[in-house]
Amino acid sequence: MTSPAATPVRARSFADRARRCGPWLAVAPFLIVMLAGLVLPVVALASGAFEGDSFKTSLNSGYRGAFWGSIKLSVVCAVLGAGVGLLVARAVLAGGTVLRRLVLTASGVLANFGGVPLAFMFIASIGNAGIVTGLLRDWTGLDLAGSPFSLYQFGGLAVVYLYFLVPLMVIVIAPALDGVRAEWAEAAENLGASRWQYWRHVAGPLLAPPVMAGALLLFCGSLSAFATAQAMVGATVPLVTLQIANALSGNVSADNAGVGAALAIEMIVLVAVVMAAYWTIERRTARWLR
Repeated sequence: MTSPAATPVRARSFADRARRCGPWLAVAPFLIVMLAGLVLPVVALASGAFEGDSFKTSLNSGYRGAFWGSIKLSVVCAVLGAGVGLLVARAVLAGGTVLRRLVLTASGVLANFGGVPLAFMFIASIGNAGIVTGLLRDWTGLDLAGSPFSLYQFGGLAVVYLYFLVPLMVIVIAPALDGVRAEWAEAAENLGASRWQYWRHVAGPLLAPPVMAGALLLFCGSLSAFATAQAMVGATVPLVTLQIANALSGNVSADNAGVGAALAIEMIVLVAVVMAAYWTIERRTARWLR
């Protein structure tokens, strides 16, 4: 027969076990989605990538050129997006509350606006037969279709990418700018420091890590973008995401599925390395701005 004193002990042990398992049960749906949507596809890609000479073929000149094209585009978009986003966020946070809420809300929407709709918007506005192109030609005589700038080349694709990368940078860098207190500038001024010395020795070192982290995030975003580039440039600009799509869909050769899987694995490794650097910088930034 169980003693009365044993019942509370068992109840407490059951409550302790439930308390320990509670967080795991709460994140179980997320872990299941991650397993089905990320882990299993990566395992399937890896099994296909190691068949035959897929990795060796993926390092040939054509695929290697696509990799360098994606990296070059991502670096340009990351640097420009980080710089412009920092300036926009700085100007917005210096304004009023209404402007801040309006721009941050719009940035949250625009940062997720991509794919074919974004490509169609730019083609319909400043493409060769776009509305803005026609209005400029009729009103000012400026013909964008005959200018060195082309929406369907490297520079045009970078401009389109910046449309959603700059708002993303605004969202990422705004908390870091909020962490730079106005009292620090006042203290530096009272100690005789110039504005340049304040940014050089105080605000600059504090903002450099979050800016670098934001640039890495933009790099990953532009590196993995696919639908916008496919709708706009096709094969005009060599990009690894387009090469993966062509290989997996059999547009090049029926035996290229393994090459597409190898390219995808290489992309995953590159993005994982960049994101590891991003998380490291973010952790240090959060510690410094407390």
